[in-house]
Amino acid sequence: MCYSAQIRQDYRKFVREIGARIDIDEFVRLYWERQQGSGAKIPRAMDAMFAQPQTADERRIADLIAGFDRDETVRLEQLLFKQRQRLADAERSLKGKPTKAATESARIARRKVAWAMGKLAQLRRRSLAADDARIFPGWHAPVLVGDNGQRVVRPMRYQCRPEGKPANYDRRYPGTYNARRDNLGRFWKPLFGRRHGILAVEVFFENVALHRVEQRELGPGEAERNVVLEFRPRPAQQMLVACLWSPWSGAGEPDLLSFAAITDEPPAEIAAAGHDRCVVPILSRNIDAWLNPDPRDLAAQQRILDERARPYYEHRMAA
Repeated sequence: MCYSAQIRQDYRKFVREIGARIDIDEFVRLYWERQQGSGAKIPRAMDAMFAQPQTADERRIADLIAGFDRDETVRLEQLLFKQRQRLADAERSLKGKPTKAATESARIARRKVAWAMGKLAQLRRRSLAADDARIFPGWHAPVLVGDNGQRVVRPMRYQCRPEGKPANYDRRYPGTYNARRDNLGRFWKPLFGRRHGILAVEVFFENVALHRVEQRELGPGEAERNVVLEFRPRPAQQMLVACLWSPWSGAGEPDLLSFAAITDEPPAEIAAAGHDRCVVPILSRNIDAWLNPDPRDLAAQQRILDERARPYYEHRMAA
């Protein structure tokens, strides 16, 4: 499973390079809904697409981002004040008669203070860091799709909720941020050959059992422990990860565009690192054929997945 990915930071440049247009209405809708309290999670690298607005719609998005950041700053400062007060109260109690409750309260307060300070620092930082481009299941990312033969970029959530499914589908099937290639003709049949997309990725991350990374069996009584590995293509390159996507609408719920990354059997170096899946980066010459599939010729789409980019994936423990 592709647990997390680092999308391309300079996405505006990517859009220009591939000759795509941005579906600005969808971006306006997403940012407006977030400002209204939808809870949409958006990486700061996607916000940066609108750091230098050129049109009225882009200025509206920039204003929505600024407003959201102001509201978040107030919320975090209030949380910080509350937790610092809680920590001070707990530390006073510990100086008198130490109790388990005061010890636990101090521990939680310190953790929440550190978290809030980190989030505030992120909001106030002007330049982008690598983590600002990282997405997780449930986060939104810019996805390249085909629309009447044109290349179009739309914001989509990384966890696919297929059209016609109930809103609780996300909870019932939490793993739908990835689409296994060996299941494209079954579970993903309504989308494969019909709604294809591409996610521009520079790095991806996987949860892997530590003993598998170390290529050994679990010791007697040893509990399995997971670690996060970062997989980076060598030579360094942008990966055009094959995806499936779907529009969704339902009564009382905001409209949703969402996607899943296709995964397949891993190359030898990923298998040796202890993981059993890998994203599928397609070749740039196959972009249009992938984005505009013929549902009557699924074999052609399978050939595109076979004829993938095959870099060497260097791995290390994620920070």
